[in-house]
This record gives sequence, C-alpha cells and structure tokens, in this order.
Amino acid sequence: MPVGTQGTVKAVTPVHLRDIGAQIILGNTYHLNLRPGSELVREMGGLHKFMGWDGPILTDSGGFQVFSLSKLREISDDGVAFQSHLDGAKLFLGPKEVMGIQSNLGSDIAMVLDECPPWPVDRDACAEACRRSLAWAGRCKAIAEESGFLSSGHHVFAIAQGSTYDDLRREAAEGLSALGFSGYAVGGVSVGEPEPEMLKQVAATTPYLPADKPRYTMGLGTPPQILKMVALGVDMFDCVLPTRVARNGLAFTPEGPINLRNEKFRSDPRPIVEGLDNYTCRNFSRAYLRHLIASGEMLGGTLVTIHNLHFFLDLMAQVRAHIEAGDFGSWHLSWIRRYESR
Repeated sequence: MPVGTQGTVKAVTPVHLRDIGAQIILGNTYHLNLRPGSELVREMGGLHKFMGWDGPILTDSGGFQVFSLSKLREISDDGVAFQSHLDGAKLFLGPKEVMGIQSNLGSDIAMVLDECPPWPVDRDACAEACRRSLAWAGRCKAIAEESGFLSSGHHVFAIAQGSTYDDLRREAAEGLSALGFSGYAVGGVSVGEPEPEMLKQVAATTPYLPADKPRYTMGLGTPPQILKMVALGVDMFDCVLPTRVARNGLAFTPEGPINLRNEKFRSDPRPIVEGLDNYTCRNFSRAYLRHLIASGEMLGGTLVTIHNLHFFLDLMAQVRAHIEAGDFGSWHLSWIRRYESR
C-alpha cells in the first residue's frame, strides 16, 4: 500500500497511482485528525472525495504516532491522553475517538487502537500492553458494530503485539482471532530491533492468525524483507520507504538500489529498469533523472517516486504469480540473492 499519511502520497497524484496499478492506499488517523480535522474531511465528503482517490483506503489508528511522536502521554484503560506534536494541544485517543475519526474519514479498513511497546521492553510491561490492546480491540469492534460501520461495508483490522516474547505474541494473536475481525496485523515490529529479531516476531505471530483472513505487517519494509515475510504468511504491507528515498534520488532495481546522484549516471541513456512499464521508465533516462535530482527540480522526486512505487507494486504482482505457479519458495530466494549481490 502506498502511504498517503496526510491525505496525499507525496509527490504523486491519484492518476499516477492508478497508472502504476495501486489498488489501495494508506492514510493516518492521527495526522488527519490534527489537520485538517476529521470533521472537516467528513463535511467535504470523506477522505476519498477530499483527496480525489476512488479506490480503497486503509487508515492506521494513530496509536503508533502517539507513542512515537508525543513526548508527554498518559496511558489508561480508557485510552491515551497526549500532547500534539504540532502545537502541544492536549488531546485524547480511546477506542471511541479512534473509531469516530475513521468513520468521519470514511475509511474502508479501520485499524483498532493498540499500545505499541518500545524495543527493548520488559516482559511485565509488554504483557500489560497486550492486555490493554486486546481490550481496546474488543471495544473498537463493538463500536463498529453498534454504529453501523461494519454493516455499511467497512472493515476493522486488529493488531497483534507482543514484542519479542513468543508466548505473548501467540496469546495476542489467538485472543484477537477469537473476536472475529476482517483482518489482522502484526504490530510492534521494526521499532529498533535487528532484522533477524523482527522476522522472528513475525514468525511467532502469523501461525496463530486465521489463514483465511488478510495478514498485514505494518510499516515495512525493504524488498527482501517483504519477500521473507510473504514466506512467513504475510499478505499486506505499507511503508514510506519507496517515496521517502525517491525524493533524495534513490531508485530501486532488481540488482539493488542505485543512487541517481552518482556521477556515473551523468550520461547513462538507460531507464532505471529496462522493460519496467511505468511512465518514468518508458520516457526518461538515468541521465535526465540525475540532472533533475542534482538540480533540485521537483519533477525529479515525482518521477523517481512513480518508479519506486511501481517497482514495489510490480514485485507484489510477481509474488502473486509465483504463489499461483507453486514456485514461490525457490523464486523468492533467487530474487533476494540477485538483489543483494551488488
């Protein structure tokens, strides 16, 4: 899912997103509620109309942003009291508020409120966060049922926490599965732990989530990480990586990322990736893209963003094809070796 945190996937338009095959994008409850405000978005016809995107939208609950951006916060069983990172205003997010905001936005998939433990975290604190997150998830689902959010065709996904504790991961996954959500996320990964530990956490969670429901790892990752997590049973991903690095001239290729600022691309006539069917690769050379990036032209960020997003979406299309063909296991290992050979 391309990430449109504040109602826009940075540097590109909805037309670009459709052209590269994006099926769903992500928005963020925390940021959109701070500005322009979820009630204003509702008055403007909902987030789809507001940003001109007619496809599905998943919105993160904002819980992660509360814990990562707010220096002052107070957690209780009712929710989280915190200060805005923009102006210090005192705010509160509980299950009722989170579901109300996402209803105002018109989210197709709403994420429950959860408590994301830091890494490292002691076991007792992690267990308490898991207990609280399970209770909040149940309340979010009840609110979605009572308000008609679910019956009107929207969905709610739960988030399994547990940090590095395998038994807490299993307990969280099984507890949430019993509540019967539309889909499930593996939360609390890529918060500072090394990659092997991150993959271990995913592996400790996915076997205990329903196999017939979407499984989503939040905020990840690099192309090899995505393939490794698909092998562990994950279906959905989001990450700002392809758009963030594009604005600095980093482009993804099957042989690994390349920095278009490098002098060696000054007269390179080739596209970023030969044969990749996106607007950037069909029309522009590495030399031209390097010129734009080196000159600080906004178009450079846009063109590399289009390519990077398409590269990730095309990779997922290849994943689906190889799963259907029955050779994903060998294919993904070969793909990773090629990517990491640079």
